[in-house]
Amino acid sequence: MTCLLTCRPPSRASPSSSVAVRVLGIDPGLTRCGVGVVDVEGNRSARLVDVTVLRSAPGLPLEQRLLLLSQGLEEMLDRHRPQFIAIERVFAQHNVRTVMGTAQISGVALLLAAQRGLPVTLHTPSEVKAAITGYGAADKKQVGTMVARILGLTEIPKPADAADALALAICHAWRTGASGGTLPTVASITATVTPGPLTPAQKAWRAAERGSMPGVSVPALSVVPRSLKQ
Repeated sequence: MTCLLTCRPPSRASPSSSVAVRVLGIDPGLTRCGVGVVDVEGNRSARLVDVTVLRSAPGLPLEQRLLLLSQGLEEMLDRHRPQFIAIERVFAQHNVRTVMGTAQISGVALLLAAQRGLPVTLHTPSEVKAAITGYGAADKKQVGTMVARILGLTEIPKPADAADALALAICHAWRTGASGGTLPTVASITATVTPGPLTPAQKAWRAAERGSMPGVSVPALSVVPRSLKQ
């Protein structure tokens, strides 16, 4: 197993030292499994605690791959002691092998959470994208960009599995109100993104939003450079 420590701040606060809620997000995968931990305040502000990508070699027997990944998940759970777990919900794909692997590691994560008495919520990819970017069909670069902005990072967490895991954790706190806050509006999220050329999908979304909310202008999401210097 290989753990890629993509973003880890120099210091961490324990869950008890703040009123923030601590959420651990899991982007399940048999080859790459993203795990991100964030602290989210009642005002929806979020702070990065830790993020990693666990890996298992495709050539190993299935049971060994699951064992290695479970050990990595256990280490993150026991080190950071989250209050909630958020896992991406498995959805239908043409690649049955990929779906099976995702479902298998999701089952491992559910078991580990249950052993620790931690509540688990499954979120679909579209739910996460809508919560983080205001657009349920946003691409990975847009999700990563907003994750970096929300957490105050200078760069998008890499690889994408890391950003997705953090997005899951933030989404859970915002959508469920676990942190005491509420789901932000499209306008409040997109206001922090520099306007740029619209893609066809963004044009359709903007037109739909204007149609459903007469008189309300929704700024367009734009794909910004990987380096988010502040």
